[in-house]
Amino acid sequence: MKHDQRWALAIIVLQAFCVFGHAQIDKIVIPAGTPEDQALTAISNEEDAQKKLAMYQDFVQKFSSNPAAVAYGDWQIAQTYQSAGDLAKAMEFGEKALAGSPRNLDIIVLQANIAQQMKNGAKVVQYAVLGGEVFNSIAKQAKTEGEADAEFATRMDEEKKASQSSYEFLEAAAFNAIAEESNAKTRMTYIERFTPAFPNSRFEESIASYAMMSLSELKDTTQVIAYGEKALASNPNSLPTLLMMANTYSEDPKPASVAKAATYAQKAIDVAKADAPDADRSRKVSAGVAYSTLGYVLMKQDKTAAAIPDLKSAVSLLKGQDDQSYAMAGYRLGYAYAKLSKVSEARDVLTDVVKIAGPVQQPAKDLLLKVNAARSKGN
Repeated sequence: MKHDQRWALAIIVLQAFCVFGHAQIDKIVIPAGTPEDQALTAISNEEDAQKKLAMYQDFVQKFSSNPAAVAYGDWQIAQTYQSAGDLAKAMEFGEKALAGSPRNLDIIVLQANIAQQMKNGAKVVQYAVLGGEVFNSIAKQAKTEGEADAEFATRMDEEKKASQSSYEFLEAAAFNAIAEESNAKTRMTYIERFTPAFPNSRFEESIASYAMMSLSELKDTTQVIAYGEKALASNPNSLPTLLMMANTYSEDPKPASVAKAATYAQKAIDVAKADAPDADRSRKVSAGVAYSTLGYVLMKQDKTAAAIPDLKSAVSLLKGQDDQSYAMAGYRLGYAYAKLSKVSEARDVLTDVVKIAGPVQQPAKDLLLKVNAARSKGN
C-alpha cells in the first residue's frame, strides 16, 4: 500500500487530539515533510516484506524519542507480522503500539482481530470492551473553550460516525466470543463485561439468553431470575427471556414457582403468535417450547389430562423444526399418556422420540419398554 493510501486508511490525525486536548480517543499523526514522514515514504516504496519489516524496526529505533512515531511504527510492525501469520509477534507489537496510544480505536480493532485469529476469547473481550468504553467516552466530552454549541454537536456527531464501524466490529467480536465460549462461568464473566461497554446492544436479546443459560448451568436460580426480570423490564416481549424464565421457574422447587412458570410460558405463547400467517420458524419453535413447558407444569400440578392438549400443540409445532425440543415435548406427552393408561397413544409418540439421538433418547427408551410391557399385559 502506498504511503498516501495508508494515510487515508490507517492514520488518524493527532492534530485533532492536540486541538481538543481532553478528547477521549487517541489519534496519531506523522506531520508531512518531517524526517519521520520521509522515512515512512521510503518504507512504503519497499516491496519486499522482510525488508519492509526491518525498516519499520529501524524506524522505531531511530525515532524512539517520538511517542507518536513509535506507536505508529509498532502498529505497522504488528500488522506486518499478522499478514505473515506470526500472530504471537503481531499481538506483542500491537500491545506496544497500544501502550503508546492506549485509546486508539484502530489499534484496538487490530488487537481484537488478532485475538480472534488466535481463538483467544478472553483477549477478544478485553479489547472489545476497551474499544466500547473508548467509543462511549465520545459522548462524555466537554466543549472546548470558546466552542459554540452547534460546533460541539457537529464535532461529536463526526467523531461518532468516524468510529461507528470500529464500534460495531468490536461489539460483534465480543458477542461471538460469548457465543463460542463453552464454560458457563467464563461466558458469564464475558457477559458482565460486555453489558456496560455496549449499552442497548443490537445483540441485547441474545446476550440475555446466554446470560440466563450460563446462570442455569451454574445452578444459580436466584441470579437467573434476577437477570431475567431485569431483561424483561427493558424488553417485556423477549421470547428467549420468557422461555428461560418459564423453564427456570418450572424446575424451581418453591411452591409459588409453578404458577410463575405457567404465567411466563403463556406470555411466550401469546407473544410468539405461532398461528399468525407471518409466523416464522423461530416463533413457531418458541411457541412449541412454551407449550411443552406449560404442559410440564400442569403435570407437576397433577393435572395430567389438562396437560395433554398443550403437549400435543408442542409436538405439532416442534416436529421437523427442532429435534431436541420435539423430543422433550414428545417424551412428556408419552409420559402423560402412560400415566393415564393410554398405552397405545404413549407407544405411538415414544416410538418416534426414541429415534432422536440426544439426552431424552434413553429416558424415552426406558419409558417405551414400560409402556410396551403394560400393553402386553393389557392384551
